[in-house]
Amino acid sequence: MMNYCSQCGKPLTVSIPEGDNRERHVCRHCETIHYQNPRIIAGCIPTMGERVLLCKRAIEPRHGLWTLPAGFMENGESTVEGALRESIEEANAQLVNPELSCIFDIPHINQVYIFYRAELRDTSFSPGLESLEVELFREHEVRWDQLAFPVIELALDHYFTDLKAGRHQVHTGEVRRPWKWIRSG
Repeated sequence: MMNYCSQCGKPLTVSIPEGDNRERHVCRHCETIHYQNPRIIAGCIPTMGERVLLCKRAIEPRHGLWTLPAGFMENGESTVEGALRESIEEANAQLVNPELSCIFDIPHINQVYIFYRAELRDTSFSPGLESLEVELFREHEVRWDQLAFPVIELALDHYFTDLKAGRHQVHTGEVRRPWKWIRSG
């Protein structure tokens, strides 16, 4: 919830601007409309053979649970640049040959996840500042009950299913509360 205009500092109101169809934060003083849009999370599925690199979170939310290296995009970077940056920040992992793997919309938390499948250049990965540990897992070794977020389970499930089928396709869909998956592609 925004209270003050970032342009002039005056209080904001919530109303439907002329020509729009939904409520926005509007400054009646300088007439700036403050749009709030979904956050984009870019990440990687780092692979080495049949194994995937996971990170144990050193931060909240979900401290101590396993995840793929991913995080909010920064201004001025592409999704693949953001995904590769997050892999370095969280796992000190150098990745090569990134390819789009999946795009998941999560409207109830205003997020869009974009994952790239990429190969680890070598085994010199290590925990970054946001990770307690990093480890390579085969499918049967993944601690499925200790994954930080449902979207991580979904991305891994698609990856391992494709790996077994000998194909790589781009998966899209929507995750709805209570964590119901709606496939769109």
